[in-house]
Amino acid sequence: MHINSSFDGGNIRCLKCEHPSDIELEINKDHNSDFYQWFYFRLTGAEGLDCTLKISNAANASYTSGWEGYHAVASYDKEYWFRVPTTYKDGVLQIDHIPEYQSVYYAYFAPYSTERCADFIGWAINDDKVQLNTLGQTLDGQDLDQLIIGTPEEGKKKIWVQARQHPGETMASWWMEGFVLRLLDDNDPVSRALLEQAVFYIVPNMNPDGSRRGHLRTNAAGANLNREWLEPSMKSSPEVYLVREQMHQIGVDFCLDVHGDEALPYNFIAGAEGIPDWNDNLAQLQQRFAEALMQVNPDFQMEKGYSIDKPGEANMTVCTNYIAQTFNCPAVTLEMPFKDTVETPQPIQGWSPERSTKLGASGIDALYAVASDL
Repeated sequence: MHINSSFDGGNIRCLKCEHPSDIELEINKDHNSDFYQWFYFRLTGAEGLDCTLKISNAANASYTSGWEGYHAVASYDKEYWFRVPTTYKDGVLQIDHIPEYQSVYYAYFAPYSTERCADFIGWAINDDKVQLNTLGQTLDGQDLDQLIIGTPEEGKKKIWVQARQHPGETMASWWMEGFVLRLLDDNDPVSRALLEQAVFYIVPNMNPDGSRRGHLRTNAAGANLNREWLEPSMKSSPEVYLVREQMHQIGVDFCLDVHGDEALPYNFIAGAEGIPDWNDNLAQLQQRFAEALMQVNPDFQMEKGYSIDKPGEANMTVCTNYIAQTFNCPAVTLEMPFKDTVETPQPIQGWSPERSTKLGASGIDALYAVASDL
């Protein structure tokens, strides 16, 4: 048997792998950071064996409540991901599985590779409605790509959408596929109507360095990008700096920041209620967006989520708070679960790439419901 994670997005350290019933592992921390929870590795040579894989440092992971009720995902072909029995007890996350083939991959959530992102961007720019804008380079020298969809014209709304500020939240990339696929569908009347009203500025992956390195939450410098929006720098957070500079040049009428939450088994949004200039208009637009999304996709709900900030107590280093305050526009964080949704469960796959993609497509309807009033 052999454990390996030396590939794009991989993360694990193998402490012991001599017997299938006693495989001991540890998750590596993000570089220059204490964050860790994302894992992704390959097990070979264990076909038909009753394997017990124990992640021994799970107790000190960033969000231990994320282990409660959680089941890891596995795949033989890296296309179809299914849930496997997983328990958390006495600080150890244990995966029990009998592989059907000589090679099997395990992950915290279905990975979304750098190569797949590049292929998706390559597909998208074949559409005449799409312009590729490389904003600059990351600390590891990767391109920070942006898709501009629609024709910039006087009076059109400027809608910004980004994913993967936190690289381990791979469901955000799957969401983005569904969103862009539908937005570019010439046969979809809602997408066509939306592009008549708005131009989209889309960053499919805000954190390519962290994604490739197998980080949970930070970039190559160990910076949590979603806490860098007030004072980003090219030294520690070029990804935020470059996007924010363009926002100030172009303007923002709506911002949708796509994430995943380790602990909560729900799809929900978090708004900017705690900013100094929160007002009734922003509240109404946010409510209408959420209601429209819930109406078209029952996997989304509005009852459970984060506590709402009190007036004036928003953390202004967070993307949506900074943007809502700076541009006086709706800005929301969309959160998806690493677990399954408790109200609409699908036990074989749990929350999955396929369901994330469908929720992304539903985002078109939600934006259409508010676009004319932005």
